[in-house]
Amino acid sequence: MLRDTLAARIREYRPANAIEQENVLQELLQHFVLASLSRSGLFAEAIFHGGTCLRIVHGINRFSEDLDFLLKRPDPGFRWGNHLAQVVDDCHLEGLRFEVLDKSEAVGAVRKAFLKTDSIGALLSVELPFHRLAGRKIRIKLEVDTNPPAGSAFETSYLAFPNTAVITTQSLPSGFAMKSHALLCREYVKGRDWYDFVWYVTRRIAPDLPLLAAAVAQQGPWKGQALELSPGWLLDTLAAKIDAIDWPAAREDVRRFVPAGDQQGVDAWSKEFFRFHLGRLAETLSDQKHRATGPSPPGGR
Repeated sequence: MLRDTLAARIREYRPANAIEQENVLQELLQHFVLASLSRSGLFAEAIFHGGTCLRIVHGINRFSEDLDFLLKRPDPGFRWGNHLAQVVDDCHLEGLRFEVLDKSEAVGAVRKAFLKTDSIGALLSVELPFHRLAGRKIRIKLEVDTNPPAGSAFETSYLAFPNTAVITTQSLPSGFAMKSHALLCREYVKGRDWYDFVWYVTRRIAPDLPLLAAAVAQQGPWKGQALELSPGWLLDTLAAKIDAIDWPAAREDVRRFVPAGDQQGVDAWSKEFFRFHLGRLAETLSDQKHRATGPSPPGGR
């Protein structure tokens, strides 16, 4: 029974407060949506990426709001319609009723849709460990980039809840490239971007620089410029960003997405903290370069 299954999953998460509980409920619904999108055939043409992908597929220790996708090949004709119909039908069978707002016809390369529901509260009102207002709605935003920068690598991943589902996800080097693009080109500071930056760096993942170059040339302050995007350029440009950011404000942006047990790590955020991690990224990029070039031949210079 869905009610018992969801209640058991919430106990596994062990939310520490009402904010974490809301994040957990949203994440459970994200799983249902992704499983339905797998059934609808979305992943034949699209790649799951971004913060929610890091959370659900790779286990990053922060919650995330939106489901972000990019097409494997540009297609201005993409529409959400049939995929949303699959989500609504599948979830209705489980007792989850979604309101749908499809923004596919809006101008621009990014096609958006919104799903809202208050039905999970009715299912779980007794089992929830923290009080939740009756009728409070959970919203999930879906976005797909129909004209993504060229060169993103992808792989097959699997969901185990609410059922086994096959999905296509962006490779981690490609994901770090797109995250680096957000760090450099987003018009405002988003603390969650910098949380993800530390996650990538501590796992010694190097961003895919050709993909980053394609993204930077497509959108942002360097749009249309033929940059020779080198590791040095990336490190210098990130360093300038780090020095300019209001880190107390960035900390507050990310706090509600971070479980109580990891809040102390966010308290450490400062220019010095991110400069330290930038140094670790420099080491990773240097190691990658050495692996690519290989050892010098005997007697070589």
